[in-house]
Amino acid sequence: MRYLPLNDTDRQDMLARVGVDHIDDLFADIPEKARLKDLLDLPRRASEMQVERQLSAMAAKNTPAGSVPFFVGAGAYKHHVPATVDHLIQRSEFLTSYTPYQPEITQGTLQYLFEFQTQVARLTAMDVANASMYDGSTGTGEAVLMAHRITKRNKAVLSGGLHPQYREVVEGLSAMAGDKVVSLPADPSGTEDILSQIDDETSCVVVQCPSFYGQLIDLKPIAEKAHQHKALLIAVFTEVVSLGLIEPPGTQGADIVVGEGQSIGNGLNFGGPYVGLFATRQKYVRQMPGRLCGETVDAEGKRGFVLTLSTREQHIRRDKATSNICTNSGLCCLAFTVHMSLLGEKGLTKLARINHGNAVKLKRALAGVPGVEVLNTAYFNEFTVKLPKPAAAVVEALAAQNILAGVPVSRLEPGKPELKNLLVVASTEVNTDEDRAALADGLKAVLT
Repeated sequence: MRYLPLNDTDRQDMLARVGVDHIDDLFADIPEKARLKDLLDLPRRASEMQVERQLSAMAAKNTPAGSVPFFVGAGAYKHHVPATVDHLIQRSEFLTSYTPYQPEITQGTLQYLFEFQTQVARLTAMDVANASMYDGSTGTGEAVLMAHRITKRNKAVLSGGLHPQYREVVEGLSAMAGDKVVSLPADPSGTEDILSQIDDETSCVVVQCPSFYGQLIDLKPIAEKAHQHKALLIAVFTEVVSLGLIEPPGTQGADIVVGEGQSIGNGLNFGGPYVGLFATRQKYVRQMPGRLCGETVDAEGKRGFVLTLSTREQHIRRDKATSNICTNSGLCCLAFTVHMSLLGEKGLTKLARINHGNAVKLKRALAGVPGVEVLNTAYFNEFTVKLPKPAAAVVEALAAQNILAGVPVSRLEPGKPELKNLLVVASTEVNTDEDRAALADGLKAVLT
């Protein structure tokens, strides 16, 4: 009972307090087929050497992203991370710090979070940024909830170019809150008529640029139409490096900007942890979720840092909190901040130009493959191609040849036959001419 202090009476009292009869009722929102029926089929015990040997054998089955031609993107990108980044974030004063519950003795943590916020605000051309979200998808969900609080409306319009997983997060949160979501059909070409969906009931319009399919979107007319109806424009991005080259969403009229910062300082890491970026206008700062670090001076006039406007559920009553995000991706923020500091403004622009240049080279290579149609006209380092056969099968065939060709749209949009032949490919600074030739030659062989 040392580690399980509750008795049956305690459990019944807790269930009665939340208004359910049985503990299983707490899992009603989880589909029955997704629930475990028994314990996981794992060995009960093994020696350290046995475990190490078994896990090493399992790890050896993976194909590291940097070991083969790699063109996977769709929200997670292979970029070069300088060795300096890992060296600095693994210093004990950074690696072992958790969260600044006592700001007066965590000045170092607060300072780099303050610097991180400054970088994000400048990148997005917004007034203020928070100290990060968990990732881009949850940040998008929080942005929609924030827009609802500001406008006192509950209808969100989602572009068909929004990342499918981001859309699912928004729809899941909205379903729980009883809010309305209008999700437009998939838009690989960037020609959807989103303006006609905006009306006086609209709280926010969510548009991704570059889109999930890689298309660059002009946000200005969307922002203008949204503002005419007193709605907000939420601009989303999954590739932060793009902000080194394209016009930032803040100068295009966005009210809230949210995105994924993984590309700067953070490796792929099998899908996480990543770092969500979140910025907004000064007038909306009190509705911004997450934590915010501010600069001040102490009693002796010395520069210092504090947590400010801490309207999280840990700090004030839950019904008054702006969100239930209870921490931030601190170490990932630090990695982002170190890498961005090493790049500087000119370095980021140069990196972005290299990315776009490599994508142009890849487009030319793939356009020469019989049966391959490139759908995008304006793109950054990622675009969509249409194949003459299902993309998922092509990707599997190329993976067997140690070529990771990209992301089949059907993987993220199952049950939509009109999308089954679409493949999203990304080319960053790590790709070489040999990599691009390998993909083009591999496609020729698989498609014939």
